[in-house]
Amino acid sequence: MPRMNWNDSINLLSKLTPRRFFNGIKVLSSFYASRLLNKPIQWGYPVSISFEPTTSCNLRCPECPSGLRQFTRPTGMLKKDFFSTTIDEIHRELLYLIFYFQGEPYLNPDFLDMVQYASSKKIYTATSTNAHYLTDENAKRTVESGLDRLIISIDGTTQEVYQQYRAGGKLDKVIEGAKNIVKWKKTLNSKTPFIFFQFLVVKPNEHQIEDIKKLALEIGVDDVRFKTAQVYDYETDPNQLIPLTDKYSRYTRNTDGTYNAKNKLANRCWKLQHANVITWDGLVVPCCFDKDAMHRLGNLQTQSFKEIWHNDNYKQFRSELMKSRRNIDICANCSEGVSVWRD
Repeated sequence: MPRMNWNDSINLLSKLTPRRFFNGIKVLSSFYASRLLNKPIQWGYPVSISFEPTTSCNLRCPECPSGLRQFTRPTGMLKKDFFSTTIDEIHRELLYLIFYFQGEPYLNPDFLDMVQYASSKKIYTATSTNAHYLTDENAKRTVESGLDRLIISIDGTTQEVYQQYRAGGKLDKVIEGAKNIVKWKKTLNSKTPFIFFQFLVVKPNEHQIEDIKKLALEIGVDDVRFKTAQVYDYETDPNQLIPLTDKYSRYTRNTDGTYNAKNKLANRCWKLQHANVITWDGLVVPCCFDKDAMHRLGNLQTQSFKEIWHNDNYKQFRSELMKSRRNIDICANCSEGVSVWRD
């Protein structure tokens, strides 16, 4: 789960029932038991799940398969009834629900209804948006839905810089959307959602790091986070996105101009132990790095979630990861431990 500030942490803890607490203890214990015994052990059920509202997106970001329209899997929208059926099965153990994988969540017309349903089950809910659809009406509905965390992607403080990564985007719409959310939080006297700007640090925008802090303060959002960028062809960085500031890079530069990933890829993964991702059409995949759902561990159209979590596919994947994580393609570019910074 993402890093949290004090008020946000208190909100999350308010969702922690005894059943969810003991489930979390089981999951954490199994992680350390796996390391101690050097074999995959999985107790309990996920503490956190990402549910994909849609694969559709209005932007064309250069390192995003949704933006580039490069999916091999079908595009579509998560259906409300299918979502609620899955949540009914797992909500007693589930603490944290992320409404995001690929695509722009607000393009799904039922998105906020699904947030409201999850909130009614006392699950902590979060989403990430490019904020182009945070109209006054949608901002009001967002606050009323009970959404706990709203991540607004804003990768520049001027249109010229912003559009270099957020291709097709309009910075003024992002700022207007953020202001709408702040306004309705105040109007409705709501403590949620916790709003933060997420600034994906790339070479074209790294000179605006101090500027985004000032802009956030002016608008009244709760926090600013700086995220390192995943670059697919990072060895040579053909799009010249890797920033010069080492702190905000997932990669180290070699003397010959090529790059290596910073992560040493130990044969263990906390993410795999406590979380997973569900695509809009019900495929269960290990984590958010499997953007094209190539590692399909189960299908909720044919099995229940709890059956999938302990099925043979999952056992095999956990076993392969503990033997040689480096040989799993989606792990090669993993940002575990180096992805998000708060200044």
